[in-house]
Formats: sequence, C-alpha cells, structure tokens
Amino acid sequence: MVGSKEGSYGGAGDTTVVPVILSGGAGSRLWPVSRGSFPKQFWSLLTNFTLLQDTALRGQSRGLTNPVVVCNGEHRFIIAEQLRDVGIQDARIILEPEGRNSAPAIAAAAFVVAEQNPDAVLWVMAADAAIEDEPKLHVALDHAVMAAKAGYVVTFGMTPTRPETGYGYIEQGHPIPDLPGVYKVSRFVEKPDKDKAEAFLAQGGYLWNSGMFVVRAQTFLSEIERYEPALYATVREAVEKRKTDMDFQRLDPESFCKSPDISVDYAVAERTDMAAVVPGSFGWSDVGSWDTLWDLGQKDAQGNVTHGHVVLEDVSQSYVRTDGMLAAVLGVDGLVVVATQDAVLVASKDRAQDVKTLVQRLKKDKASQADTHRMTYRPWGHYEALTEGHRFQVKKIVVRPGQKLSLQKHYHRAEHWVVVEGTALVTRGDEQVIVRENESIYLPLGTMHRLENPGRIPVTLIEVQSGPYLGEDDIVRFEDIYSRTV
Repeated sequence: MVGSKEGSYGGAGDTTVVPVILSGGAGSRLWPVSRGSFPKQFWSLLTNFTLLQDTALRGQSRGLTNPVVVCNGEHRFIIAEQLRDVGIQDARIILEPEGRNSAPAIAAAAFVVAEQNPDAVLWVMAADAAIEDEPKLHVALDHAVMAAKAGYVVTFGMTPTRPETGYGYIEQGHPIPDLPGVYKVSRFVEKPDKDKAEAFLAQGGYLWNSGMFVVRAQTFLSEIERYEPALYATVREAVEKRKTDMDFQRLDPESFCKSPDISVDYAVAERTDMAAVVPGSFGWSDVGSWDTLWDLGQKDAQGNVTHGHVVLEDVSQSYVRTDGMLAAVLGVDGLVVVATQDAVLVASKDRAQDVKTLVQRLKKDKASQADTHRMTYRPWGHYEALTEGHRFQVKKIVVRPGQKLSLQKHYHRAEHWVVVEGTALVTRGDEQVIVRENESIYLPLGTMHRLENPGRIPVTLIEVQSGPYLGEDDIVRFEDIYSRTV
C-alpha cells in the first residue's frame, strides 16, 4: 500500500498524504472524565489506546508521514508522550497561543506542510473521533485523495443511521465524472431539529458531516486567501514568526491572536465551488456524549455497558463507568452513571447531550472540578491531590526516570517530602541531597529547590505543604528544562 517514497500514498500513486490532527476543545459533554486540563482525546474510552492514539495510528496503518498535530501549549507534553507510547517519535506539534477555531488551525498546518511540499494532501481529522471499520475508511480515503489531487475540497459524509440532531448534514449532489465514489456538495445544513432530522433520514441523500477534510495544502491556502484574506495574512505571519520550543513549533502569539475565530465550514467548505463529498459507512462517531459511548460499547444481556469495578442488580440499557471506587447500581433503566476520584455524574441517558449545561453551572460556581482533575499531568510525570485542610495540603508526586522539576521557590509555603519509592536527588539551596525510600527532607519557605530522578524507576513521594497560601501559582521558576515560565 505504500509508494516508493516516504509518506507516499498507495491509493494515489506517489502523492504525499499528511495526517493533520486537531486536538482542541474540552469535550464537556463527557464530564466528569473529560475536562479542560485532560480532555476526552487523551482518555482510553473505546479501545486500549486513547482517542488521540487511535487517530494517529490510522495514518500509520497506511504508511503515511508522521502527523501534524495542532493543539494548545498546555497539552503539548501529554500529546508528545502519548504519541511516543505508540511509536510515533517525530510528529510535528504546532502550538496555538489560543484557540481560534478550526480554520486558523488547519491553515497553520497547511502553511507548515506547504513549506516543504505545497502539493501534499492534508487529511484533516479531529483527535477525538471513533472509526469502527478502518478498511472501509481506507477505501473512502483513496477516493478522497484522488479528488483532492484534482483540486477539490473533500469531506466525508456518513450515511445516517438515525435522526441525529447533534451533527450537521450534507446534501449529496451529482457524481463527479472520472472520480468514482465522489459527489458534489449541494449544500451544508446546520444541526437540525428532530423533525428535520427525521425528514432527512426518510428522504435520503443527506449525510452526517464528519468534519474530516482531504485537500491539497496549496488548494486550502488559496481558498482561505480568497474567502478569508485576513485569516490568511495573520496565520501566515504567525507561521513565519514561529519559534521552536524543544520539539514543538510555537506560533507567534501576536499574529495568530489577530486571526478571525471561524470554523473551516464557514470559512471555506460552505463557500467554495470545489466542495466534494465521499459518502461512507465506516462506523464514524464524534464520541461526543455518554449515550454515544453506550451506543458504541459492548453490551451485556440487559443492554448495559460498564467500565471499571461495577456491580449491577436489576439494571438495563445503562452506561456505568468508574475510574476507581466501586460503583453499585440497583433497579434503574436508561441511566448514565460516571464516577471519578472527585465527582459523580448521574443522568438520564436521553439527557446526555445536556451534560455541558452542568459544566457551565460548575464553572459559574467556580468549582475546580469543572476544569481540573485531582490527577494533574506534567512533562516530568504527574501529581495527585490527596487531601487538604486549613493551611495544609498533601500530594502524591511521581517523577519519571531521568526527569526533573524546575529550579524554584515559594513565597507562601514550606514543603516536606517523604520518598516512598525510588531515589530522589534534591537540590536545597546550595546543597544536593540523595533521598532514598523511607527517607524525608524539609524545604523551608523561600528556599530554592529542585527534585529530580537520577534512577531507572519512577520516584514516588508524598509532599506535605503548609502555609497561608497553597495555590499552584505560588511558584517562582529560575530554571526549567521544559521552557515553562508559569
């Protein structure tokens, strides 16, 4: 299936196809698992891989180039690590200074790819979609790549299986000569109400808009310049002025933030006269809500989908997930029950689309659970909040082998570290101290300090903080190998 040169696509001669993965958004309808600090694409929800990993591996299975990933800076180390975990070492990770919607993100990727090969075909995908039948996807991709080579802006339209109101629709037009399996787009339709969705299903000729696009880099940039010249200019400048940050490409903030906030549908797809669609039935889903995961999951005899330590008695047609504690459910039908370490969601399955309303309420109430987990991931490892009280907080910290925290100090808190596994090298003021298992060290308020792991196994320690203010913003960094400033 692979052509003669690296990244060439067997279905379309020597055409270079570059997967472009958009990793933005918080996936709030999948709260409390998906949150801004660790959204749904980084979770294993359907397979042994995360949604991001599954997405990236689709390109690897066709021998394509390593992906271009567009994301925000906060998630850069999570993305790099998850890609490395599945053998993808050299992904190009482009960092947005702020989210400006899909059109600027795709334009940034197109500019970066076009620097080396303007004729390369971009295969644009969200990081959080599911595909059940990849062989059928590959057939559809063959058709889409051929159409993209001919100058079309191609999207995949999914054959609807129900009157879905959560997706936009595409009205399928006439076949395009000499491009088998490819049709003109008659029009794009916004998310319909239930009556319209039922009418579309009954009438036929309407497809779900998957949000995946296949287009030559130069074609996309030409269409952006034609329809959104301000976006073209600002993103081009942001790419030209980008800086290399370790393995990441950081777009120029001043330029990029001037870009219009607009989706690719509004910017190009609905306006271009070269819009084409490839219909498909390969089990696509945007994994947007808990009822969708119930639809996709392996059901028991009573129609239940479970994950984790779950005990059910007289329960049917329900989705129950726990990521730690035992979840025992009795005598219910059609519920969603999701338990994490710090939050529990109970909802009627037919109201799963409305979970985002709860998240908005939590944000209004300034509840930390709206955006963050007790487990927080950092480039060196992770930490977990165990308990807190008046003027104290306890965390578990895990540092991967060879990694180190920043050289830092705090104005408002002292810290006491107890190593429970591994060996830590601690910088405290002008001294360096080896701290082994069952040993501890005290770091007075205002002391310059650093924790690093010189060994071959993770270092796990318990940190006890004490002081009048314990916020994460009480960190003054003097040196950091990960180029963080805050």
